[in-house]
Amino acid sequence: MDLETFRALLTDEGQNLLAALQDVDPAEEPVTVADLRQKHPAALVSAAVEQVRLRRQAAAKFGTYAPRLYFTPDTVELSSHLAVSEYKLHRVLHEVGVVMIDAMSLGSGADAHVLSWSHFTDAIDADPLTVEIAAANRTGMDDPMLYVTCADVTAYDSQGEAVFIDLMRRVGPDGRHDPEAYDPPLSWALDRVRTTGAGWIRLAPGIPDEALPDLGQAHEAEWISYDGHIQEAVLWYGLYRPSIPARTPERKATLLPSGVSLTGRDLPEWAVRPVGRSCTHRTPPSSMRVWWPRSPSRSAAVSSTEEAPSSPPTSCATPPSPPRTRSRTCCPSPARR
Repeated sequence: MDLETFRALLTDEGQNLLAALQDVDPAEEPVTVADLRQKHPAALVSAAVEQVRLRRQAAAKFGTYAPRLYFTPDTVELSSHLAVSEYKLHRVLHEVGVVMIDAMSLGSGADAHVLSWSHFTDAIDADPLTVEIAAANRTGMDDPMLYVTCADVTAYDSQGEAVFIDLMRRVGPDGRHDPEAYDPPLSWALDRVRTTGAGWIRLAPGIPDEALPDLGQAHEAEWISYDGHIQEAVLWYGLYRPSIPARTPERKATLLPSGVSLTGRDLPEWAVRPVGRSCTHRTPPSSMRVWWPRSPSRSAAVSSTEEAPSSPPTSCATPPSPPRTRSRTCCPSPARR
């Protein structure tokens, strides 16, 4: 879909087409489309058909918001579940402590919209179609504090207290990610967030270790999954007060919707060895150590040299999941920085 066709969808004619197709049974769609092509431009009808199909696909991630939003095939594929964006908003509210955020290189745009529920968010992207889709989706996501700008993010004069950069991209022809081929490149994004002092970078979960030496000097690298499916990796900066000495970057795995997290720090690379007390499940570029505690109350990691138990526990206590309720009046004070 090009920019001109998208603008046509926003006209009364385009909106009428979307409304006419929204509730049509897929089995009856060919007949309805053939009838609509007799009365409307074929290109516009095709764009409306594609948009309705994308909305149906996006419902699994965006829920009741999907029928009111606009998508491209890439934004549907590369978006995480909306619960992931809400979880990150919860972390920003409680661990970053800023009011104004610059969202650069929008990607799917979901994170920028969710951020604007409680923060003044300036969304910047160099692609005019991406920017206009984000602007149109403000109504569907009810985003009174989202401001969109079409500009080169590498030359943009950022005024935010924190910066969010979406670098979720498709894999290359060889099935791997080349972060320096991204637009903007990963090296620029790392430098920008570190210079700002607070923010986070969204990445594909399979980004190779060699692309992130020392985890980009982030405070934390987090891999987030939803309903058993890995969604994305996030590099977090500015989670701790400046008075606290720099620490070795932490690795965290978070499971949604439960909100359970496993955190590892100062862990060496593990060599393959006989099965012992614990086992490692490798999900590049992160490692997760899993163990069977002798009792549900035992929650500390144990040495891999200990004897393995004969059977796993029948239950295990988990921490409560963070609330995912929307709040428009809880902007944290800049004093928390």
